[in-house]
Amino acid sequence: MSVVWKVRLAAQAELDFSDTVSWTIENFGERQAETYAETLTLAIEALHDGPEQLGVKAREDIEPGIRSLHVARRGRRGSHFVVFREAQNQGIDVLRLLHDSMDLARHVPAANDRAL
Repeated sequence: MSVVWKVRLAAQAELDFSDTVSWTIENFGERQAETYAETLTLAIEALHDGPEQLGVKAREDIEPGIRSLHVARRGRRGSHFVVFREAQNQGIDVLRLLHDSMDLARHVPAANDRAL
């Protein structure tokens, strides 16, 4: 039996999710927003398998322990990264959901500024 990791979203990651879906509704309609919300959710849910999986990239350039996972997976297209770190007791803290065009280092809070 494989271990299931506990995935928690920081308040800012939840806001990022909501903002992304709202923007998608405004620009592409409700149907596309539902599809993209599902794509984002699938990427987040993939982290239940742990931080060491195909597509995860260490982001030591941002801060030690920060990793990212692009939401494009399983034939789904996407334009966002899930930015996360490993937490205690087989946990994963999702810090942000950021668009490809964003400077990730600028938008990931410093370790002492994070609240989950």
